[in-house]
Amino acid sequence: MHIQHTLNIGILAHVDAGKTSLTERLLFDTGAIDRLGSVDAGDTQTDSGAIERQRGITVRSAVAPFTVGATQVNVIDTPGHSDFVAEVERVLGVLDGAVLVLSAVEGVQAHTRVLMRTLREMRLPTLLFVNKIDRAGARGEALLADIRRKLAPHIVPMTSVQELGTPSARALPRALDDEPEFRTQVAEALAELDDALLARVVDGPFPSPDELHAALAAQTRQGRTHPVHFGSARSGEGIGALIDGITGLLRPAPVGRSADPAGAARPRGTVFAVEREPSGQKTAYLRLFSGTLAARQRVALHRNGPDGSHLTYPGQITALQVVGRPGNGNTGLAGGQGIRQLTPGTIGKVSGLTEVRVGDRLTDPAGRDDGPRPPHFPAPTLRTLVRPRDQVPGAAARLHAALQHLAEQDPLIHAAPGPEGSTSVLLYGEIQKEILAATLADDFGIEAVFAPSHTVYLERPVGVGEAHQSLGRRAPSPSGFWATVGLRVEPARRNSGVAFRYETERGALPHAFHTAIEETVHSALRSGPRGWAVTDCTVTLTRSGFAGPVSTAGDFRGLTPLVLGQALERAGTQLYEPCHTFDVDIPLDALPAVTSCLAALGADLEETAGGTTSWLVKGVIPASRVRSAEHRLPGLTRGEALWWSRPSGDRPISRSAAGTPGR
Repeated sequence: MHIQHTLNIGILAHVDAGKTSLTERLLFDTGAIDRLGSVDAGDTQTDSGAIERQRGITVRSAVAPFTVGATQVNVIDTPGHSDFVAEVERVLGVLDGAVLVLSAVEGVQAHTRVLMRTLREMRLPTLLFVNKIDRAGARGEALLADIRRKLAPHIVPMTSVQELGTPSARALPRALDDEPEFRTQVAEALAELDDALLARVVDGPFPSPDELHAALAAQTRQGRTHPVHFGSARSGEGIGALIDGITGLLRPAPVGRSADPAGAARPRGTVFAVEREPSGQKTAYLRLFSGTLAARQRVALHRNGPDGSHLTYPGQITALQVVGRPGNGNTGLAGGQGIRQLTPGTIGKVSGLTEVRVGDRLTDPAGRDDGPRPPHFPAPTLRTLVRPRDQVPGAAARLHAALQHLAEQDPLIHAAPGPEGSTSVLLYGEIQKEILAATLADDFGIEAVFAPSHTVYLERPVGVGEAHQSLGRRAPSPSGFWATVGLRVEPARRNSGVAFRYETERGALPHAFHTAIEETVHSALRSGPRGWAVTDCTVTLTRSGFAGPVSTAGDFRGLTPLVLGQALERAGTQLYEPCHTFDVDIPLDALPAVTSCLAALGADLEETAGGTTSWLVKGVIPASRVRSAEHRLPGLTRGEALWWSRPSGDRPISRSAAGTPGR
């Protein structure tokens, strides 16, 4: 079979809506697998880890291909729990489209709104699949009204349901050719976003079925309209129509072109998942956007450091498998044994890149990085310290190495050395902590103890500050170091991290001394004048000098933090607390109590809308108060509040409000 198109789609949903079951059904119904797995039994194709099988939730992204005609669809099953939102958003950057799964019973849930908002912001083509139509309590028209109000105003229902909410429920695809009423509904829905089509609907001639299908596909691919399919992943109802929608309405994004013709051949890609074999060898999942990639090819990888720095490192691919392309026409999950070259749009499993991490961007060996950037998402807002339960020799080192391995799969946890043999880890939520603990126990045999989490605050300089200490004539600096260091600190744009610049001649010092200064600046900024990490600033080396063979790199590592501290004190810093954007849907009579509660928790209320069936309150709340809000709202709303929030930046606060950093 000749594959002409490759389509990379994501399956996204609130936890327990059925996305892993849907992935399993898509693979089974298209012949990619010959046995239907079950989430309850823990034998699905994409939840391969022990933690995922035990808990019935997806933690890491997985790729599973199937083929329909000349189109290969790579399904990327993504995490559903809100603590893993970073994992979801990393994957979105490599997708051509998405299927957002809702439960016909639970309807629009809190995390569903988070996901849909992100999908719409990215204008990623998205189909909606309403699952579990065969369960008691399943809703149809009422749920469509909720979707229009809470998720997306422009939707097109593509199926009708008979015997909704019973084991005999059936999903029947609607046809533009055979149903004049359906044709009118689709035309009117699409005309809301297309003036030319509106004129045809009002004045004639009425659009033909082919014209309407083309318009529906065009608006879907632009992320403006969202077709809705009803069905059941358990029984298979509605899956055929959904597959037709995936292959007919979603299309791969156009392959990007470089400004110069020669650049079209340069490889551009993004690593969105990393696995370790039992031998310890890393395997990276890579989506290629342009150029070609083959085994034994040399490449360069780009990475954004945790402090905003940009790192580049070389590598050579030792083995490559194209997902779903075994070369003999069989598109089973093992795939990739016969084809050894990646082409634009395809996904490969790549070995040999020993330093690779999730989120790395691949380029050619020249290191030019003008390809697509991954989406930006806020850093985690919680930090915890992890220690081995058994304080035996070597236990702390083994724990730290294990957490570093896990950070390769999720760089945002940023495992770093902590005090007294502990390891510091960043988190989005407490569920993530539980998953880490279980993974350490099951995969590494390490029983770990996690300290209570605390909120991560930041400092930013508010002005410009300079300081220096210089060598005397045949004498060390005033602090006793045989070195001259001058530094200037100044504010930089938000989310830019830390940049180090030179105003001195690069050859004025031996290379080792320059390295000592730069590395020490980055490490010293992890604790600013107020005790928290300093970010979004530029540090410039304004003076430097050494005293021949007397000076050592240790002199520069000792003097640099003293000069930097003086410069920061003169610049002044402002403390910032992380915040979440929130939406909360509440009953009409609960508005006064809820708004008073949120205000007492330090929330800034930005918008209140609705007032007919419920109120929708939007605003920003300190990350440290999110859990309190989630605990109090049910009692104020008879359990009817629908809350969601996500990290969204930060705001200035006083030093006393933040307390002392936990170390």
